Amino acid sequence: MSSHRASSSVITLYDLKGGSGSSQPWAPNIWRVRFILNYKRLRYRTVWVDFPDVESILSSLGAPPSSFRSNGRPVYTLPVLVDPSRNPGRPLILSNTNNISEYLEATYPSKPVFPPGSRALQSLYAHYIQEVLAKPLLPLLVPLSHQQLDHRSQSYFRAPGGLTGPPSSATNQPLPPGPERERQWLQAKEQFDFLDSILAKNVGDGDGIVAMGFEVSYADFALCSVLMWIRQVALHDGWSRIQHWNGGRWEQLWQKCSPYMDNH
Repeated sequence: MSSHRASSSVITLYDLKGGSGSSQPWAPNIWRVRFILNYKRLRYRTVWVDFPDVESILSSLGAPPSSFRSNGRPVYTLPVLVDPSRNPGRPLILSNTNNISEYLEATYPSKPVFPPGSRALQSLYAHYIQEVLAKPLLPLLVPLSHQQLDHRSQSYFRAPGGLTGPPSSATNQPLPPGPERERQWLQAKEQFDFLDSILAKNVGDGDGIVAMGFEVSYADFALCSVLMWIRQVALHDGWSRIQHWNGGRWEQLWQKCSPYMDNH
């Protein structure tokens, strides 16, 4: 939907618009929220936002800033979620993936993404995915993501202060040349190999694919959000190899999460 005003009856998720005006979601931190909404079968709609418009739209919406610059100026990032369910006249507006995830779990406990007693470990798992496993992917996926944006968003990304997405220093780096690119994929594979060895410990009292026994949970959505990013921006160079790594474990995880990949 193109309107920037929150609906009075359903949850609204603010997400980044893809390349050439595409409404195909790709940002992993936003996909984590989208997975939860789909898994819990909550009614919601999406407002697609161009990078250059993030600050103006979110500030006019009254969304909490994600952080503040050294000069005190607020920094606005996506995702943002607006939930009018409790008070349509004054809907709750949330930013930050972790805050939104915690809110959705507390407010809509049916079909929990955090099974009892797992919240701390799953949060640690998600932190590992974001801060460790994904790190060698950034020199590959950030330039590829940048290439797929429209010209206006690309120019904004290059401009000082274009801080509503991945770090601008990363977006200004070109895609590594062939041999260096291969080395980067090998570094990424080392992280996936390590995670493969950890998940294999679940074989016997679990399926060895998901983090918690046999059913998907928050930890799996955190990982599958990264897989979604890879598939959207590096289908042939990235996903075509990762889906076969570690005996096809990541393709199997993708299939486990696939029922929750709707994009409203």
